Amino acid sequence: MLASQALPIILVAMLHLTLSSIATSTTSYPDFQLLNVKQILIGTKRPRPLQTSDYHELSNVTESGQGKMKLKLVHRDKLSSNSTASSHDHSHHFHARMQRDVKRVASLVRRLSVGSRRDGEAAYEVNDFGSDVVSGMDQGSGEYFVRIGVGSPPRSQYMVIDSGSDIVWVQCQPCDQCYRQSDPVFDPADSASYSGVSCSSSVCDRIENSGCHAGRCRYEVMYGDGSYTKGTLALETLTFGRTVVKNVAIGCGHINRGMFIGAAGLLGIGGGSMSLVGQLGGQTGGAFSYCLVSRGTDASGSLVFGRGAMPVGAAWVPLLRNPRAPSFYYVGLSGLGVGGIQVPISEDTFRLTELGYGGVVMDTGTAVTRFPTSAYNAFRDAFIAQTANLPRASGVSIFDTCYNLSGFVSVRVPTVSFYFSGGPILTLPARNFLIPVDDVGTFCFAFASSASGLSIIGNIQQEGIQISFDGANGFVGFGPNVC
Repeated sequence: MLASQALPIILVAMLHLTLSSIATSTTSYPDFQLLNVKQILIGTKRPRPLQTSDYHELSNVTESGQGKMKLKLVHRDKLSSNSTASSHDHSHHFHARMQRDVKRVASLVRRLSVGSRRDGEAAYEVNDFGSDVVSGMDQGSGEYFVRIGVGSPPRSQYMVIDSGSDIVWVQCQPCDQCYRQSDPVFDPADSASYSGVSCSSSVCDRIENSGCHAGRCRYEVMYGDGSYTKGTLALETLTFGRTVVKNVAIGCGHINRGMFIGAAGLLGIGGGSMSLVGQLGGQTGGAFSYCLVSRGTDASGSLVFGRGAMPVGAAWVPLLRNPRAPSFYYVGLSGLGVGGIQVPISEDTFRLTELGYGGVVMDTGTAVTRFPTSAYNAFRDAFIAQTANLPRASGVSIFDTCYNLSGFVSVRVPTVSFYFSGGPILTLPARNFLIPVDDVGTFCFAFASSASGLSIIGNIQQEGIQISFDGANGFVGFGPNVC
């Protein structure tokens, strides 16, 4: 494969073609596109960490009005303060990230494999708050932060967003045991709007694994990796730019253990009633949109709440609801495509059963997209068959299909597409399915198999694409914008 020198013009053309392919099944799309190897490898060098002087700037970039409130979304490696990185940082952090991702997926599978509890709630909800709130200050951790104000007056805090979680929580003083975070730990004694939730409150009843101490509702959440957070449930004011939202139920964690480095807590945006989206209710119409910026860049994405965030021209796919897992956003997937050809995989492979098993979940906390083993093998083999001219490399970590692209400026690769139920097709940008695993040119096919029947569309595949959730009407939209 010859290295290309006419990158800017070609890449702009390919970007346009990729976007135009977010359309119906009758629309043609390119069989091949370019992967800009040289540019992506530059991005494997450690980005400039976010400095203290940047915090105030970030808190001022939020916007509100016109039926929406907008937050700047940054990749959590921006919070890194490690200035002693070696030339092998990308490989080291990649492996650590994959280990975390394996734990995340295992946790999701466990949460979805247990029986139901009262009122149709699933037992996995004791693990809510996001089981992947782990050390993410490193390069390519795959998690994203927003900056919001907590309390009155508002104290700015970084929060991890998680579409698979239903609860908002922050570390709180007095801190019997806390992990390190970028901002001072929130002190409810300094907030005029903080109000503890009583044990008899209906809000306390909605929390799994809740308890009572001195008349106040207590919570305790354990994570798959042994981390945990314990504290008091409270009603508090949250500030998003110029938008103030009162009486949001949050967890105030006084005992927190684990590798949660950087963030003050977690902003759950799942489909349940205790998530921020659920609590905002009529204020936002159950609507929000996000753009996850591509890794290795200095750009920022966005998280926007409100019906004003719903774009015109997106490809809309029905959301599927699983009563056993109300937190998760399921979509119907009918197939996968490589090079413009649909891979022969039975649609039943991706089906959400009547008992709530299988299906396809959109998840911001999982990095790498997973498919059931039979589907992944057919998908991977189709990709290998159309990349026979690229030099292969040994498998790395959870990836079994890798290439040695050192010395190339760009390479031509087959398109990779998701065929959604009802007709829409999403063709991914090349950098969303061939990713660098080191800084010397080893790229891998960024998908993995799952021993369970659950499929997960991870954040690597979502990056750079505007994704919108219209919960009130039951749709998720892809495009038309990029970020």
